[in-house]
Amino acid sequence: MSSSVHEESSDNDQDSLLEFERLESTLPPALKRSASSLLEAIQSTAISTPTSTSESETHDSRIRSPQPQHAKDFFTHATYQMIPGRTANTTPNLKNLNHRQNLINKLSKSENGREASPIPLPRPKFNESIYKPAMNSKQPSTGVLWATERAMEYGYDSENVGDWANLGQGAPEHGDTVPGSFPRPKTINVPDASREYAPTAGIKELREAVANYYNETYRTTKRSKYTYKNVCIVPGGRAGLTRIASIISDCYLSFFLPDYTAYAEMLSLFKNFSPIPVPLKEGDNYEMHLKMIKEELTRGVSALLTSNPRNPTGHCLKPEQLNQLHNMCREKCLLIMDEFYSHYYYDDGCTGSSISSAEYVEDVNYDPVLILNGLTKAFRLPGWRICWILGPEDYISALSSAGSFLDGGSNAPFQYVAVDFLQPQKVRNEMMALQVHFKSKRDYIIRRLSKMGFKFTEKNIPNSTFYLWLNLSHLPGKLSNCLGFFHECLHEKVIVVPGFFFLINPQNLSHLEEAIWYNYVRISYGPEFHHLEKGMDGIERILYRFGCLPYEKK
Repeated sequence: MSSSVHEESSDNDQDSLLEFERLESTLPPALKRSASSLLEAIQSTAISTPTSTSESETHDSRIRSPQPQHAKDFFTHATYQMIPGRTANTTPNLKNLNHRQNLINKLSKSENGREASPIPLPRPKFNESIYKPAMNSKQPSTGVLWATERAMEYGYDSENVGDWANLGQGAPEHGDTVPGSFPRPKTINVPDASREYAPTAGIKELREAVANYYNETYRTTKRSKYTYKNVCIVPGGRAGLTRIASIISDCYLSFFLPDYTAYAEMLSLFKNFSPIPVPLKEGDNYEMHLKMIKEELTRGVSALLTSNPRNPTGHCLKPEQLNQLHNMCREKCLLIMDEFYSHYYYDDGCTGSSISSAEYVEDVNYDPVLILNGLTKAFRLPGWRICWILGPEDYISALSSAGSFLDGGSNAPFQYVAVDFLQPQKVRNEMMALQVHFKSKRDYIIRRLSKMGFKFTEKNIPNSTFYLWLNLSHLPGKLSNCLGFFHECLHEKVIVVPGFFFLINPQNLSHLEEAIWYNYVRISYGPEFHHLEKGMDGIERILYRFGCLPYEKK
């Protein structure tokens, strides 16, 4: 090899490492330790791999080497002890040429088979040279936004996606692409009344339609029925959660990890309650057991927030578990049930049925239960920002008052249009079409990933939502870590969300860093089918380049 070719290869290798370091530099502070752990693990493996072995032997040992799964595993991994003069608390010295070269060998094209493609240094979120009195310029991005920002640095354009596959955005396909679904409106009537401010609790017609839908769908056998006074219309799920956070006070609020990333910002902004994170167990497939909830109630928790079905794992409580949960909490605890995925429910044969806490509320004005849902997911209209909260009249009155100073209420014209959507039989037919379509997409990506060597059982196949919580721990090298996998996906024009963003740590409790999900990414099968194909093809190319595809790629 000529010296010029050798120098060019070395430059590309350096660029590849620098690119990864740039990516790591954009993480929120609490997560940067995750990237450092990845670098440590890669470095440890590199140092323990003899440099004199043949290419085939190196390839074989790389695939078979055990992969650390959590932060504590990185620092107790046997090969780490082989680094002379290092201790478990030492930060990797990336300026040391020997250490740096070992990292380069693991991150560069010599391992993954692609040319290095350095990107511009990510720009600061704000211009640091301009003085901004009293502005918090250090607010980190949420997981989906961070992933999208990084993809944009690689050329992604959300308004012209081209050949990108965005499997990170938590939104369903919104076009007329679901067989059997009613056509989405392309024009709407704007009644004169909609030119006025809508009430902060929403227009009465839509509130009545929501109450009627829940009564006819979940409460036909109950004496207590919802009325419009039990419904508050809100401009999106986040706005609904923010209103709820503003009206609760002087309590411990428990929430379970992993869960919806935007909970973190909501729980960190308000100081009128104390949020208590409860990490779920990987070996238990992150299931939320009733015994765990009982323990939370025993230690004085009087508010509980959870998504059901759950984001990002794609699972939900079974009906009998949901019934027990309500019986446990009825006298002592406010249940805040985020049910935006309640109609993406596949356990009932895709009949259009759904699961909701509304079925287990005994008295709508006594049971302390707040239910959030809306047009965003089930009706595939995220841009309309029309959602609702159901609950006792006293809570709804307080939520309406909060809306007057927090968000001003929902879009009035869209509220009038939404009334017609909520006819119970129309909803049932719509959800049947939705479930058949999205279950077929779920089955497609599980089939593709299974063929690539990912393991699925009845326990970890999602029975709801349109998310897959994908375990990477069997993969070699940097692919076993969510940030490394994300980095390689960007080179294949595929967007996923690293699992550690689903750590909800509103008070930045350092001991929770060990609960970060290093070995998981969330994949959304919300997009249209051709995007799923591109995404699976991209992941297949990554595994092929790393030599860990269990079959010959055609």
